[in-house]
Amino acid sequence: MMVLITALHAGAQQNTPLKGAQQPHFTHADTLRGTITPQRAWWDVVAYDLHVNVHLEDSTLSGYNTITYEVLSPDSMMQIDLQEPMEIDSVILDIDSLKITTHSKLDFTRDGNAFFIQFNKAEKKGTTRKLTVYYHGQPRKAVNAPWDGGVVWARDSLGRPWIATACQGLGASVWWPNKDHQSDEPEYMTINVTVPQDLINVSNGRLKLKIPNKDSTVTYVWTVNSPINNYDVALNIGHYKEFKDTYAGVAGKLDLDYWVLDYNLDKARKHFEVVKPMLGCFEFWFGKYPFYKDSYKLVETPHLGMEHQSAVAYGNKYQMGYKGRDLSGTGVGLKWDFIIVHESGHEWFGNNITSKDIADMWVHESFTNYSETLFTECMYGPEEAEKYLIGCRKNIKNDIPIIGHYGVNSEGSGDMYYKGGTMLHMIRKIFDNDDRFRWMLHTLNTDYYHKTVTGAQVERHISQHAGRDLSKVFDQYLRDTTLPELQYRIVGQVLYFRWSSDIKNFDMPVKVTVGINNYQFIYPGPLWATTNLSYMDPKYFKVDPAFYIKVKEMKTVKEMKDALKK
Repeated sequence: MMVLITALHAGAQQNTPLKGAQQPHFTHADTLRGTITPQRAWWDVVAYDLHVNVHLEDSTLSGYNTITYEVLSPDSMMQIDLQEPMEIDSVILDIDSLKITTHSKLDFTRDGNAFFIQFNKAEKKGTTRKLTVYYHGQPRKAVNAPWDGGVVWARDSLGRPWIATACQGLGASVWWPNKDHQSDEPEYMTINVTVPQDLINVSNGRLKLKIPNKDSTVTYVWTVNSPINNYDVALNIGHYKEFKDTYAGVAGKLDLDYWVLDYNLDKARKHFEVVKPMLGCFEFWFGKYPFYKDSYKLVETPHLGMEHQSAVAYGNKYQMGYKGRDLSGTGVGLKWDFIIVHESGHEWFGNNITSKDIADMWVHESFTNYSETLFTECMYGPEEAEKYLIGCRKNIKNDIPIIGHYGVNSEGSGDMYYKGGTMLHMIRKIFDNDDRFRWMLHTLNTDYYHKTVTGAQVERHISQHAGRDLSKVFDQYLRDTTLPELQYRIVGQVLYFRWSSDIKNFDMPVKVTVGINNYQFIYPGPLWATTNLSYMDPKYFKVDPAFYIKVKEMKTVKEMKDALKK
C-alpha cells in the first residue's frame, strides 16, 4: 500500500516496549484475526472459487465461495472469517460431488468476525475436500480507502457507478468469506462477478468468460493462475475501456492490459508509457516479473491505489508525484507518477513474496519504498536517486518500532516505508558491490518465489549474501526507535571513532572521508578505535550522507571517556 503523510498507520503497535509508553491492549478478536488458531492450522487452502453478485441498489453483495482445501491433520472444527455485518447463510461440504445429503450441510457458530464450522467427523489427513460457503450482506463501506478500507461505492465524473475494494490490513473477509491470514494463499483462484450489463468488472488474473444473464446482468469470470494473498483479490466495477500492449521481458512476452474510465482513454495511453521502462528497471534489479501467467494490468480506481496482484489499482488522476506532490521535497519526486511505480513495485515485494504475519509488513513496504529509489536511478541517475531518498527522510517519525506484534494482526510503524527504504540503501552501501546486492534481490525473489515468509528469513537471506552478520543493523532500524550515534575525535591525522547505540554491541560499518573526497569504510564498535587520515585537512572530515545516523564530534579526552560510561 502506498504511504500517507499524515496519520499514517495511526494506532499501530510496537513490537518492543518503549520506556514510558502505554502498552497496547489486544482483544480476543485480534487473536482470532491474527493467529494461526487450531481451527486454521489443520487445513491448507488449495483454491478459491469465488462468486459475487453486486447489488447497486442497496450496496450489498451475495454469493458463495467454494474452498478447496487439503487436510494436514485430523480435525472437525474449521475457522472461516467473514466480518460483521456480513452473514453466512449456509455451509455445504463437497457440493459438487452430486451426493449432497442432509449430512452435507454443516452447522456453524459465530464469534465476532470468525465463524466456526462443525464437521460431522474429523477430516482425514491427506485428503482434499471442497467446502462451499454461501453468504450475503452489506459490507463495510470504506471510510478513506485504501487506508481505512472496505468497499468503495463511488461515482465517476459523469455520475455513473464506480465501485472498488481495498482492504489491506482490514482483511479480505470484510467482503468475502475465506481463511483471512496472510500465511495461507490459494495456489490458484477463480473470481466470478455479476454486475448490471452496462458495467464492467475487472479483477485479478485473466478474463476467461463474459456471460450475459437473462436478468440484464453480466458475469465476468477471471482466473488467477498464481498464488495470491487475500487482500489483493479485487473488484473494480465501472464504465471501463481497455487497451492492450506487450512488453518484451526477461521471461518472454508479457501482456500489458489497461482498464480506464472510458473518457480517460487517450490520456491514459500517454501517461502509462512509463510502464515498460519501469518494468525493465524492476526486472533488472529484482528479477523477472512474477506473474507472466496472469499478465500485468493497471486499473483506474476511485481510491488512490493498491498493489492488487496483476491488477494494480491506479487512482492518482494522471498526475506526477503523489497526488501532484513531491514526497521528497527535492523536485525529483515530480518526475514520475508515484502510484504507478510504488504499487507496481509491490508485485515483487508483497505479492510475489508475502509476509506470513503483518507484523513483518516491512518486507512489503521497505523494499517497495526502495523500488522508488531504484526506478529513479534507472531513469535519472544515482545522484537524483539518492537525492530523492535522503529528501524523503523528513517523513520519518521514529515513533514506534517498524516490526509490530505477532499473532494479533498488528502492523508496526509507518516508518516501514521511508526508514525501511533508507535501511536497505545503507545495506547496499555495506555490500559495496551492486552486482552482489542485485543478486541478493534476485535470489530473494527466486528462493521465495510465490511464497510466504517471515521477516527473520529475509534478514538471514540478506546477511548471508552480504557475507557479514547484519542482525544488529536490523535490530537498530526495525526494532528500535533511536538512531545510532557515530562519535569521533580527530587528533592530528588520527581519527578516533565509536558507536553509541541502544543496541548492545552495535557494529554497522560506515563510510567516512579518510582522504580528500574519498569515502572509505571504518568499522566502529562500542569501544574507541583509530585510523589515520590521509592527506586531508581534518576540518573537511564528513560522513557519507547515505547513512541515516547521528554524528557527534568529541572535543576533549574527558568527553571520550565519559561517553564510554553511558
